[in-house]
Amino acid sequence: MLSVLKETTHWLAVNKTAGLISERSPYESPTVEDLVWEHLLTQKPKPFLGVVHRLDRVTSGVLLFAKKKSALKLLNAQFSERIVQKTYLALVEKKPPQSQADVVHWLEKDQLNKRAIIHFSANAKSSECRLRYRVLEEKAEGVLLEIQPKTGKFHQIRAQLAAIGSPIIGDKKYGSTKVYKEKAVALHAWKLRFQDPVSNEREEVVAAEYGF
Repeated sequence: MLSVLKETTHWLAVNKTAGLISERSPYESPTVEDLVWEHLLTQKPKPFLGVVHRLDRVTSGVLLFAKKKSALKLLNAQFSERIVQKTYLALVEKKPPQSQADVVHWLEKDQLNKRAIIHFSANAKSSECRLRYRVLEEKAEGVLLEIQPKTGKFHQIRAQLAAIGSPIIGDKKYGSTKVYKEKAVALHAWKLRFQDPVSNEREEVVAAEYGF
């Protein structure tokens, strides 16, 4: 079932369910894009649908789609220029070294194994990745963090948190030993702030339901 968080004439934001991939695929169905397409078909026979950004299969939360080509172009530009502010929640196995910090690493994408390799200094194969985190709550099952990535690299949050000794619960790929839900890790795209492509006003979309 599709959970629409907000919809305008030019875009809509949904709360993606963990376990689904963001974009259409010939190898599986449904994807989030499939569900959004079905939703738009109830409004008009030939809708436009553009994927603005993506979330990993295992991640839940705010996912933005464009309903007009003009909106897609403008929203894509905001992501490319890093105007968009993303805020995530993560439940991690161990408390990080500090209650809040800015973390800088260098990330190399391992295409063969589909994982990110974190380096602690620059090299020819890696690019800088940065995020800011703060501890929100220490719970019996783990430590809840608020995270704001400052760059948008492959598996960045998952790999960087693991590199500081705080893997996300359920993320076996990056060293978690705790069991979580099937095809999911305890990472949620909580808030997305961007500029509306029509009104130019700042929008903040919040996916309040995250399940951990």
